[in-house]
Amino acid sequence: MNKWALWCCFLLFLSSCGAKNNQSVNRQEEKPKETAVDEKAQQIVDAAIEEHGGSKYEDSRVTFYFRDRHYIATRGERKFQYERIFTDSSGAEIRDVLTHEGFYREKDGKRVVLSEKDSSAYANSVNSVIYFALLPYFLNDAAVIKQYLGEATIKGAPYQKVKVTFRQDGGGEDFEDEYLYWFHKDNHTLDYLAYNFKVNGGGARFREAYSTRTSNGIRFANYRNYKPKDDNRNVAEFDDLFENGGLELLSLIELKEVRVVLDYW
Repeated sequence: MNKWALWCCFLLFLSSCGAKNNQSVNRQEEKPKETAVDEKAQQIVDAAIEEHGGSKYEDSRVTFYFRDRHYIATRGERKFQYERIFTDSSGAEIRDVLTHEGFYREKDGKRVVLSEKDSSAYANSVNSVIYFALLPYFLNDAAVIKQYLGEATIKGAPYQKVKVTFRQDGGGEDFEDEYLYWFHKDNHTLDYLAYNFKVNGGGARFREAYSTRTSNGIRFANYRNYKPKDDNRNVAEFDDLFENGGLELLSLIELKEVRVVLDYW
């Protein structure tokens, strides 16, 4: 999964707003030609972000539980703080904190010295959960390349397909991963997504939103997580596979006890 690319996306976005970080990024006007804006895709994503919460994402504190771990996503102007809190096998409380300035881990309230490898892995893990929980908000980050792929019908409803990839310059080591999002043509909701990842042997997944609900104006969903029954990794075809029984259910992605506080910072 494109975890490192997603982390780079956050830093790139904050850099474009003037926040300080240690990443080397290009300014907006220096983007290569491959990032030329696809106006149709951009309009679809903008409408979806507005439908799912819009400006409410910008100054909020979102809390939820995922697989028995407590997550907190706090966002304000030019800054963010993502937290994961859980109890390890020894009974110690672990608190992972990812901010616009970096990552650190606490064990029973004391900072833990981490290797660069572990620090990166933990940061990516926290970042990935927050990223998916708050979709489609992050689809306008600086490293994202959006492409409109046309329309589709799923379960009798009309959808518009948008492909997302990442710039090589600033897109992280997983920049070759690709994502596909299906937005309801009339409701502008993100109801399905798929991704094809290359790391750790690679693979592809398809997710179907269910149990959607809204907290303080921000929309959240659980997902049914599928994989193709064969070795097909062309995510643009996954809507057809889903309709025709070509996918098998792997797991459920469930967010529990979701709460949103607005104007937090």
